[in-house]
Amino acid sequence: MADRITCRRLSERTAAQDGEAGGRVLVDRVWPMGVRRGDALLDEWLSNIAPSSELQGWYGRHPLRFDEFRRRYLTELADEEHRHAAARLRAMAAHRSVTLLTATEDMDHSHAAVLAEWLAGSDQDRARRSKSPSPAPGPAAPAPPPSGYRAAVSSAVTGLNAASLSFVMGTGIVSTALYVTGAGTASAVLLWVALAGFAVLVPAYGWRLLRRRRRFVADFLGPRAFAFLTLAVSANVLAARLVPDGHTAAAGAFLAFGALGWLVLDYAVPLALITTLKRDPSFDQVNGTWFLWAVGSESVAVAAASLAHAAPSHALAVLAVVCWAIGLIQYLLTAAIVLARLLARPIRPEGLMTSVWIFMGAAAITVLAAVRLTELPPEETMLSRPLLIGVAVVLWAFASWLIPLLLALGVWRHFRRRVPLRYDLGWWNLVFPIGMYAVTTHELGRATGTSWLTNTGRWEVWVAAVVWAVVFAAMVATKIRARSTGGRDSGTARTQPARSDAPPARTLP
Repeated sequence: MADRITCRRLSERTAAQDGEAGGRVLVDRVWPMGVRRGDALLDEWLSNIAPSSELQGWYGRHPLRFDEFRRRYLTELADEEHRHAAARLRAMAAHRSVTLLTATEDMDHSHAAVLAEWLAGSDQDRARRSKSPSPAPGPAAPAPPPSGYRAAVSSAVTGLNAASLSFVMGTGIVSTALYVTGAGTASAVLLWVALAGFAVLVPAYGWRLLRRRRRFVADFLGPRAFAFLTLAVSANVLAARLVPDGHTAAAGAFLAFGALGWLVLDYAVPLALITTLKRDPSFDQVNGTWFLWAVGSESVAVAAASLAHAAPSHALAVLAVVCWAIGLIQYLLTAAIVLARLLARPIRPEGLMTSVWIFMGAAAITVLAAVRLTELPPEETMLSRPLLIGVAVVLWAFASWLIPLLLALGVWRHFRRRVPLRYDLGWWNLVFPIGMYAVTTHELGRATGTSWLTNTGRWEVWVAAVVWAVVFAAMVATKIRARSTGGRDSGTARTQPARSDAPPARTLP
């Protein structure tokens, strides 16, 4: 197959020769600027075969990082986001010559070169298997790998994103938001959805750790390692939500799980990043998921303070105060690092992840933790109410200031620079901050007796509910479309003839 795979830049005028030899496939995630659809003469556009936005942002086309980029990209080709497009490309290459097209200038250090190597390697593996002699009579051969539903489940768990529990976080906090405004039925429904997600995803994390340890460890040593803290945060969000329903025993169990997970990961993640020799020394590895370091601490504070209010406990009150103080310092440190990264280093639109919204969400949960602490007896918290309220108001104001900035960055990314607005797991990074901000605004208004804050919070709760519904519908629609089309509509797009004067189109979900 190697002699039938070609890599070229899209700008090269060789479409006629490629058309005679086989298929022209664009393998970039974003349509190249300045190229008209009608001039490209493509047979297929496999946008989901491209590296993830996070990996592209980290790589930044630095040749010295190419070996590590190649390793990470080959790992990504087996995950849920890439596997359908990868299977489609492999099927095309098995029956005809294929030209892999990209807008990247440095072809030797591009993802297209990695794809060509990957396709050639897959062909050689099949050839070796076909030439291997038949097994001699003897004991029964080992069972074949799972197929059908079992294979789909195995593949999904193998490629499980470290931040998958952000779905539980977002659903749980929107359930809490609906509860504080009196929408009990809708809140209960979302609570059960969050509990179901937690019950499915946590065992999947355990299975991946036991059966795919090498890939698990590789993720743990990467720049998005802080995403593993969603395991602790999701448990603590559920604990805080169960308290007002009177389920203190269940809330205590979730808090114990979340606090233990926080204690382990809050030290393990920074230790792993500091001590590993494989980490990227560049400042470009900093991203929005680093705020989960502070969110993890504050989630313990919120859950512990909520439980201490319902079932008075000196130990829980002390735990809440300590974790709030730790989280506050972690937030200030992380904010300084992330702001320095955003302001001092250039950012490509593909590398600006939705996780930057956690910047606002981390401030909001710090405010909520302070409000929960004001509900405890002053002798238990060791902090005065004016101090807690003062810090809460300052941070709430800063979180409010961040929202227009984050919206403007989203407009720049998707409308100005035309990065496709297509569903991925990162959308849940929007749901949690928006839901947390709504709860925080309502509860801060209630604690301070500020009616306009409380009323504003009620409106924000319904905004958060709508955002949750849109993201959930997009997630379900994406899964159904990928299943019904066998992945052809997931990250693939066959180009249609276009007028020569037509501008490049945006890819929508």
